[in-house]
Amino acid sequence: MKKIASIVLTVATITLAAPASAQFAKPEDAIKYRKSAMFVMQQNFSRAAGMAQGKIPFDAKVAAESAAIAEFVAKLPWAAFGDGTDKGTTKADPKIWSEKAKFNEMAEKMQTEMAKFSAAAKSGSAESMKAALGGVGGACKACHDAYQKD
Repeated sequence: MKKIASIVLTVATITLAAPASAQFAKPEDAIKYRKSAMFVMQQNFSRAAGMAQGKIPFDAKVAAESAAIAEFVAKLPWAAFGDGTDKGTTKADPKIWSEKAKFNEMAEKMQTEMAKFSAAAKSGSAESMKAALGGVGGACKACHDAYQKD
């Protein structure tokens, strides 16, 4: 867990230190970055969600840490949806770039729901987490349904 937190902190430092347009030498780098951020977010969210659903043993500390990492990483992938990153090995639908405002709205909705889930996890209550779970799942699904290629 400490290794993941260290990686996330490093990624965040790099993200905040450079303008989004200068972060990536090549479009492929941006695609790798956003895929990596999504993967880390999904892994941590899934761990905490599994606990909330009773699918894996509940550990309040691990749930809170995992949800906090997912909340933080939920802010990272969006800078990597710049011009020229719609081609290559990606599931991103080209509509993202023609409907950028709607896409950004959906990203913000997911971040808001992820923050609620993280707050519920910090409470130490699996029931509170379970109540907040649907908001995140719904926000993720809505965006994937609209903007992810099969």
